[in-house]
This record gives sequence, structure tokens and C-alpha cells, in this order.
Amino acid sequence: MGLRGTSGGTDPHAVGDAVADGAGGAAAATSGGVSGPGAHAAAGPGPDTGPVARHLLPDTAAIGPGGGLSVGGVDLCDLADDLGTPLFVYDEAHLRSRCRQAVDAWGRGVAYATKAFLCKAMARLAYDEGMCLDVSTGGELHVALSAGVPAERLVMHGNNKSEAEMERALAAGVGRMVVDSFDEIDRLERLTAGRAGRTGGHRQPVLVRVTPGVEAHTHEFVRTGQDDSKFGFGLASGAAAAAVDRLRRLPGVELVGVHAHIGSQVFRIGSFADAVEVLAGFFVPLDLPELCVGGGLGVAYVGSEEAPTMGEWAVTVRDECARAGVPGATRVTAEPGRSVVATAGLTLYRVGTVKVVPGIRTFVAVDGGMSDNPRPVLYGSGYEAFLPRAAGAERRRAVRLVGKHCESGDVLVADARVPDDLAVGDVVATPVTGAYGYSMASNYNKVPRPAVVFVSGGRARVVVRRETDDDLTRLDS
Repeated sequence: MGLRGTSGGTDPHAVGDAVADGAGGAAAATSGGVSGPGAHAAAGPGPDTGPVARHLLPDTAAIGPGGGLSVGGVDLCDLADDLGTPLFVYDEAHLRSRCRQAVDAWGRGVAYATKAFLCKAMARLAYDEGMCLDVSTGGELHVALSAGVPAERLVMHGNNKSEAEMERALAAGVGRMVVDSFDEIDRLERLTAGRAGRTGGHRQPVLVRVTPGVEAHTHEFVRTGQDDSKFGFGLASGAAAAAVDRLRRLPGVELVGVHAHIGSQVFRIGSFADAVEVLAGFFVPLDLPELCVGGGLGVAYVGSEEAPTMGEWAVTVRDECARAGVPGATRVTAEPGRSVVATAGLTLYRVGTVKVVPGIRTFVAVDGGMSDNPRPVLYGSGYEAFLPRAAGAERRRAVRLVGKHCESGDVLVADARVPDDLAVGDVVATPVTGAYGYSMASNYNKVPRPAVVFVSGGRARVVVRRETDDDLTRLDS
């Protein structure tokens, strides 16, 4: 039996765009809740005991004659044997395809939200495919510049940008800076005083971040558009209008647009339309050339979930802009992150312990855990699991997939379904870990962070090496 797609049939070959799968749910394969950066809705009916759903896998995933799964033409079990586990594996063709889809949907102003996953190879890939890059700290700025991304293709974010971070961004010549507070306006005023004269009349383009008072249907930790938010200037309070007034009076600054972000892992694209409807009344009278609706498009993490496409998201926003009176010449853009990288990646682990607690459950412990994927313990995020050696197999055995850390909450998949013959030494995979896995990874319990590998055309290249024990003491005095 092959990978389960919309037809429920066998898929022995690579498939292009991931397909939506509305077949029976995998609710019990989740950790039982919604999740943070970001949340996804609790899945529908009972646990899915069939093969892993096709739309949860990277575009080039294919089952070989022996039943093993390959991505990018590389067998995953062989990859685990060669490079060790845990291991983050990304389908490079999938990454490139989603970047191109973003540019097609939103235009060349669209920015990849690097917080989802960033290394030099990813920064170069997104830039090569026509995207700008959204960076929110000095560290992300450094990585993007180190990767050779031109500063003018960078958007500098952050709700508490230090003066040093802002100074470096200005000196580098970032294309846009998103202003988030009155304290930042004070810093901009100091840093740009006299700058227009020194730079031949060039003023720093900025957008003002506005909280529209729209509450996205997602986890409370990743709602950012409501009035009670640490981000941006509130519309209802008058802070946004005051910020615009101040920015327009700074000689070294050019206010070019308005930015808003309502949250992460949003499935209801009507929420974006709601935000535009609210924003339009503020934005249109300002007569500014740019409106950015941020990111937050949701992705499916379990088989029963379906998510809107990049194109559907863009069409919904543009249609509402037209209805709400936003001028047609306005550059309307967005900042997708998770929707570019999440499904492109999966994580490989090695099973070390299978512990049966009679009458209660079976624990399957792997060589990673919350240090490489903290989302389940932080947000109750749902995932699925499967064996790459038998990706088309039925998954009838109920287990709890756990990590190796000294925490009872170190759970990767609370109610996973795996083949009956899972055993110690098996490679187990969790799909849809391309976003907020590596980027949120830690050294908890002094566990070295995994390597990151891109696969394409039958070849694998390590883009981030595995940390060693010596790396754990490299900063010690």
C-alpha cells in the first residue's frame, strides 16, 4: 500500500505540488491541542492508522521498490545511516517551489520570514528565488548579510530593536525597517539626524506596524493583531495615528507604508480579509504606496487538516483591498515563513527504547526530543510519525513518541500510530518539521543540535553541520 493521497491509492513516484487530503482524521496522532508559532486547530475524528498522508510529505517524496521512502532522490534510511540522527532533512525542490509560488502570488516585494528557518543556505535560496528576507534581530540580519543577500532586499523587524541593531541595519542599507514603538521612533530620530545630507538625500524607508484589533483564530501565544499585543501601535487607542505623525516629521525617514500581522498558523483566510477591512479606513487616507499584511498562513500538520494555498491567501487579501478602497497601484505584499518551509522538512530519529507499560501505553523513546522540536511541549502541537523503511505500511500500533530529555513533558507525538513491527534501532520520522524546529532548537541537557541537510537530484549536502560535544563548551571561560 502506498502513500495516502486524495484518491487513497498508491503513489510510488515523486509528486509535484502537495495535495490536500480530506480523508479520515489523525486527531489522536496530535498532542491534543493547538500549537504555537503557531497553532493549528485540533484535528477531526479518530486516529489515522493508514499510511502517512501524502500532503504531509515534501514534494519529491517517493516510495521505492523495497518500500523505503526517498526525498530528493535520496533514501531516508540510508541518509540516517550516513549522517546520523537526529537529522533535519529538507527537500530543496520543495523550498524553491514555495518561494516561487510566494513571488507569483505577491510580487517581488514578498519577504520570507526567516524566523521560521534560517541558515546561510536558506537565505541564499530564498533570495535566489526572488524573495526579500524579513529579519527580526541583529543575529538574523547578520546571517542574511553573511549569506550574501543584498541589504536592500532585507526588511528589519522586531518589537524591541536595540539602538545597536538599528544602527547596523541603517548602516547596511536595509530596504525597509518596520517601526514598532515610540521608543524606536526616538532611536530613529537620533540615528538619522543629519543622515539625509550625508547620504545624498537618501532617507530610510520605514513602515509603521499597526495592531488592527483583529483576533485571529489561533493559539493565544501567537495572536499578534489584537489590541492587547506587545507588537505595534494600536488603531483604537490612536497610537498608530500619532506614530505616523511623528515619522512623517523625521527628515531622515521616509514613511512608505503600513504593516500588520494578526498571528501565526491561521487557517481561516477570512481573518486576513477582516484585518484589511479594518486597516483600510486608516491606510487609505494616508496615501502611502505600500501595505503589508504580514505572515501567518497555516499549514497542515496531521492528515485530517487542510490549509489554504499561497495563491488563495493572496487573492483573498487583494479582493478585500479592492472592496475596501485600497488603490490598485498600492504594493500589497506579505511575509510568509512557515508556509514556505514547514512541509519541505522532516526530522529523522533513531529508536533507542521501547517500553511497554501494561494496561497503560507503550513509550517509544528516540535520540532527540524537545531540544530539536519544542513546539509540542510549548503549545501542544500535533504531529504524526512513520517509519521511512515502510512509508506505505499501515500504522495500527498506538505508541507515545518521546524524547531523551529529563522531562515528563518531553513528548513529540502523544498518540502516534506506527507499524506493528517497530523495534529498537528503527529510524522514525516526523513530517512537517521544516518550520520552528531547527530555529527553536536548544542544547537542553547539553544535547548537541542536529545537522541540517538539503536533498536534491539524488544528492545530499549538509548545510548546517551537527554540533559536537566540544561545541557545548566552546563559549565557556
